[in-house]
Amino acid sequence: MSSVNKVILIGNVGADPEVRYLDRGVAIATFNLATTERGYVMQNGTQVPDVTEWHSIVLWRNLAEWAQQNLRKSMKVYVEGKLKTRSWEKDGQIRRKTEVIAENIQILYRPEIYRNQQSAANSQTPEAAEDVNDAASLPENEAQEPQQGGFFNGLFR
Repeated sequence: MSSVNKVILIGNVGADPEVRYLDRGVAIATFNLATTERGYVMQNGTQVPDVTEWHSIVLWRNLAEWAQQNLRKSMKVYVEGKLKTRSWEKDGQIRRKTEVIAENIQILYRPEIYRNQQSAANSQTPEAAEDVNDAASLPENEAQEPQQGGFFNGLFR
């Protein structure tokens, strides 16, 4: 019987990817991805806080170069890949790190695009700003963030 090593994550980029090149010119990019399980209030009134997990993401070759050009801190992304654990010895102790080797990545939300749209709207006359983004006619949660992201449109914010 075969086995499956598949990871799917949707989360926020913790910092711009760090890219380096190996001896043969092969690009490798790394960044951390935050996934958050939202807190809630139990029936007895106990508050359960948000829980954030940090994942180490590794991208190779063309995907690494794409990430260097396109990924930025706080973007919401979809990452698909496999888990890989590497180990090494340091100061007489065995160290281990589990990473997600990404095979596919998609940007779901770019916060800087929204900020750029808002600053463009604010720099125009009031009448023109209403044409660009008529936030007053939208429900409160839609007025704060633009709709983006194809299949995942509005699901994960």
